[in-house]
Amino acid sequence: SPASMNRIRLLPEQVANQIAAGEVIDRPASVVKELVENALDAQSTRIQIDVRAGGRSLIRVTDDGSGMQREELALAVARHCTSKLHGDALSAIATLGFRGEALASIGSVSHMTITSRVEREKEGARIKVEGGTAGKLTKVGTTVGTTVRVEDLFYNVPARLKFLKTDVTERRTID
Repeated sequence: SPASMNRIRLLPEQVANQIAAGEVIDRPASVVKELVENALDAQSTRIQIDVRAGGRSLIRVTDDGSGMQREELALAVARHCTSKLHGDALSAIATLGFRGEALASIGSVSHMTITSRVEREKEGARIKVEGGTAGKLTKVGTTVGTTVRVEDLFYNVPARLKFLKTDVTERRTID
């Protein structure tokens, strides 16, 4: 009945995450911007960006920054987690990627894999996020720094996918 359509209800977490992601991530260039800002905040001196199909099928950002410890990886992909804010003083943020929402947002609208290692550890760690659901952490051999691989951007948000321009236009926006 029409009356039941107007009832207020709590959104499923998955849907809420996709809506929140739309505020941070609206096209492939937004993903690249957020990932590059994270790499710069990690004191990277070398950042490599690889893009396929205008960022629709693949965005990979690899840096030689400080990396993330194994325990930090699971937090990095969770909502409302950040390394950018100390205490609760929003006015004291001095980093580029400050929201603490970018990785969670990207992970909710893609297949994302993060591989990272800090200098003092012999091996790194990897976590995969499929449409907002984080998998298990695994140990991997990797160099110091972080690689974020984003595949099939907006595969689970058809309305956002329709909004994207041609691969050439999206690539130009990234460049």
